[in-house]
Amino acid sequence: MAPQSAPRTARDRARAELTREITTTAKAHLAEHGAPGLSLRAISRDLGMVSSALYRYFPSRDALLTALIIEAYDALGAACEAAEAAVDRHDLLGRWRAVAHATRGWARAHPHEYALIYGTPVPGYAAPTDTIDPAGRVALLLLALIVDMDLAGIPAPTTSLPVGDSLAAQLDNLTATGDIEVDPDRLLQGIGGWVLTFGMINFELFGTFNNVFDDADELHAYQVDLMASHLGLIQ
Repeated sequence: MAPQSAPRTARDRARAELTREITTTAKAHLAEHGAPGLSLRAISRDLGMVSSALYRYFPSRDALLTALIIEAYDALGAACEAAEAAVDRHDLLGRWRAVAHATRGWARAHPHEYALIYGTPVPGYAAPTDTIDPAGRVALLLLALIVDMDLAGIPAPTTSLPVGDSLAAQLDNLTATGDIEVDPDRLLQGIGGWVLTFGMINFELFGTFNNVFDDADELHAYQVDLMASHLGLIQ
């Protein structure tokens, strides 16, 4: 029998609840002022706390930003993982569509949190290594899909474009890190699909499509399937 974890004390529960209140208030400030305008003092005023008390939970603005970034990446990752897991494992096109549409759906529902992780970098902020694993959750879903396409025997896209030595080395490093074997052309096309997915969302959320594609539903669905055809998922 696995050992049971120790029950949380009232103090632990109170700390967790106040941490949630801080991050919830910080999200409201994020929506109003943007990440560069995030202020621990302003958040503490809204919570009726002295700033020195809040610093015991988040010792700096960057620490709070990191917590918000990790939370956003994890929320996006969880949404995409749930959507992808609901699709039959053999339905590779359905899995691709599920990840792409879940990404957009989450972004549209949480535009300020999406902007925090995929928008303009916050001046003076350098993300620590704690953010790496949460940031990779969606990419890992797409990488797993690409590997399954190879295993299913779907012909890899072919191109006459040369792959330079530096790029080839980076691809080798990527596959070695993940301990996977995948056709380089397919991997490059998959990376293109990943970039296209987020690029389309950025154009939509950050106003580039204004007065051109004010309703981008069909455009997004078309581009998702266009990239699926490039990947060999639609014949």
